[in-house]
Amino acid sequence: MADFERLSEEVIAGSVDEVAELTQEAIDGGAEPKEIINQGLINGMSIVGQRFKEGDMFVPEVMMAAKAMKGGMELVEPLLAEGDTSTVGTVVLGTVAGDLHDIGKNLVAMMMESASLKVVDLGIDVDPAEFVEAVKEHQPDVLGMSALLTTTMLEMQNTIELLEEEGLRDSLKVIIGGAPVTPDFGEEIGADAWAPDAASAKDKVLELID
Repeated sequence: MADFERLSEEVIAGSVDEVAELTQEAIDGGAEPKEIINQGLINGMSIVGQRFKEGDMFVPEVMMAAKAMKGGMELVEPLLAEGDTSTVGTVVLGTVAGDLHDIGKNLVAMMMESASLKVVDLGIDVDPAEFVEAVKEHQPDVLGMSALLTTTMLEMQNTIELLEEEGLRDSLKVIIGGAPVTPDFGEEIGADAWAPDAASAKDKVLELID
C-alpha cells in the first residue's frame, strides 16, 4: 500500500531523494500512476502553495518542494497511458523584454504545472512579437507575463496591443504579475487578471480557464 500521505509530506519538506524513493516504492507496489501524482505529489505541492500564500513558507522552500515534486513526476510520467496525461489548460509564460528576472516566473510555472496546467515557458527578455508567435503556435488559454522592473512594465501593454492588432486578443486571457505591477496597471492596459504571488497566479489562471 503506497503511503501517499508521507509522499506529500516529503514534497512539502523539499526532500528530493525521499520523494524519488517513495515514488519508486509506490510504482513498484503497483499504485496507479495518476494516484501517485494526484494524492501524493500534487497534493503536497497544493499545501505548499497554500502555505506560501499565507506567508508560512518562502521562495527557497517552495523551490525545493517544486524540485522534489518534479523528480517524482519524472518517474511517474513515462507510466501514464497515452491520453492519460490530461491537462486542464495551456499557459504561455514569460518575463517581458528588457527584464532578466526569472525566479518568480519559474515559481509560477512550477505552481501551474502542479495544478495539471501545461506550461510553455518562453524564458526571460521576451519581446511582444515572440509572445504573439507563441500564442499562434500553442493556442493557449492564458498568456502570463512577468515584469520585475518599472521600466519594463510597458512591454506588457505593447504585447496586449500587438495581440489586438493580430486579432488574437479575444481568444485568450492575459494575466500579469511581478513586484512593481499593480491591479490598477493591469486594468489600465487591458489585462484580465493580476496576481501578487505564484500561488495566487495559479488560482487566478484556473478561474480564468473555468
